[in-house]
Amino acid sequence: MKTIALIIAGGSGNRMGQDIPKQFLTVNEKPVIVYTLEAFQSHPEIDAIAVVCIEGWEHVLQAYAKQFNITKLKHIVPGGENGQGSIRNGVYELEKNYGKDDIVLIHDAIRPMVSAEIISDCITKTRKYGNAITVIPCAEAMMQTEDAVVSTGSYPRDKLKRTQTPQGFKIGDIAQLHRDALAAGITNSVASCTLMIEMGKQVYFSNGSEKNIKLTTVDDIDIFKALLAAKRSSWLKD
Repeated sequence: MKTIALIIAGGSGNRMGQDIPKQFLTVNEKPVIVYTLEAFQSHPEIDAIAVVCIEGWEHVLQAYAKQFNITKLKHIVPGGENGQGSIRNGVYELEKNYGKDDIVLIHDAIRPMVSAEIISDCITKTRKYGNAITVIPCAEAMMQTEDAVVSTGSYPRDKLKRTQTPQGFKIGDIAQLHRDALAAGITNSVASCTLMIEMGKQVYFSNGSEKNIKLTTVDDIDIFKALLAAKRSSWLKD
């Protein structure tokens, strides 16, 4: 059974407000997407890497893969009309090249701090349950609002999980899910886990981390730089 990382880098990153896509921004002389690729390149259970790439940046991606020795990169797939479309494009490409019981870990290119432990747990849980969504507990009090101005109620945080990536599936299952979703008219689900729920499926959890941040704003880049600078010495226990 093979395990393939599907890195979603099809977005333009409008919220970042920069001139180039945020996954290609350089931090400490290395593009964000390379940090992400290196995490899966170095993981012993990842057999291959596929990237759904924003149009016009494919050659840049190939050049970075060569420069930083990302030898597991085997597939570069064009992005879709939105996130769901990009994931669908990637999943369909993998379906052509791998078995239906092989595992795909779908991961945001802009989550460069994903750890080997997070990847391993997602693989383990996917093998055990058929899917795995990386999550962390909800530590904050959660308030309900209808207008984003005032709240008259709260929601118990122990009933909530904050989702991250990777999100693991059997390739045959997630490909069929996307076909069924299209047939049902669902075309803009925000993530694979929400698509599963919208299609009446259940999802299982694997362990994430507060450090597994998604780089969405300039503030997130500052946090990423701080995390890189503060990487814990290997001899320190968690």
